[in-house]
Amino acid sequence: MDLANLGDLVVRKSYGGDITFRVEMIEQNKAVIKGTEFRLLADAPLVDLVKVHPDTPGEKAQRAQIKATESLQRLNRDRQEQVERNRAALSQGWYMQSEEPSYFEVPGKVLHLDGDKRYLEKSLNLYEKLRIPVHGYYVTESTMPGALYQMLPSIQPDIVVITGHDGVLKNRPTSDLYNLNSYKNSKYFVEAIRTARQYERNFDSLTIVAGACQSHFEALLQAGANFASSPSRVLIHALDPVYIAAKASLTSIRDTIHVSDVLNNTISGTQGVGGIETRGSYRVGLPKLQDLSTLKVVPSM
Repeated sequence: MDLANLGDLVVRKSYGGDITFRVEMIEQNKAVIKGTEFRLLADAPLVDLVKVHPDTPGEKAQRAQIKATESLQRLNRDRQEQVERNRAALSQGWYMQSEEPSYFEVPGKVLHLDGDKRYLEKSLNLYEKLRIPVHGYYVTESTMPGALYQMLPSIQPDIVVITGHDGVLKNRPTSDLYNLNSYKNSKYFVEAIRTARQYERNFDSLTIVAGACQSHFEALLQAGANFASSPSRVLIHALDPVYIAAKASLTSIRDTIHVSDVLNNTISGTQGVGGIETRGSYRVGLPKLQDLSTLKVVPSM
């Protein structure tokens, strides 16, 4: 039998090959595997793994890729609609000039802490495509509260994303899903949210998106998150937190983010993520910023 090697893409026979993983580590006859599309970290016997080609992902991965593409297209459409609304608003009433209004955009600034380097890289690529200002850092889940305490005063973000890996423990001390000790990292996400809320208590001044696969949704919201995972304790897509942060960043401060709209357009849907009404953090400025190197200025002093 051709066993999987480090870096191979694999599926698990015992789970019907539904999710595609990458082999991250091999110890004796077991492998540590990480979902390519979903924020899932697991271990499996090598004999349970079947290597797959990158062009033939598992069924769930295929559906997730399609949904991710649709979500990105939706964000791009939303961005274009925002541009058109800006032009229409600036052409009327308070900005009456013959030329087309010239303005600059200030999307909400994101601070993204991720407990997974590979997912962080994917997330930063998406922020860049959408031209959203972001500070992204790989931070292990247990150190996120301290990291936020240090970073928030200097970065001063509009949106904080706290994500990485989580999950309901197999050998948990209690079967009670309301107990934080039943989860791998939810308690650290809760502490990180509380740290962020100590910095800024206003839910519209600082939007917090928190959680990962199977996180304690209720505890994250009670701690002060605007959006969190996972209401039905399901796996969430690696880019779901990014989609929500992007929506917050590109929604005008005059508007409320439509909760059902943003959640239905995530890859995982309302089983994977939930939240509360929140104002956007996108602003428009006038006049359009100029290239100072082209200005001919006569010194006044």
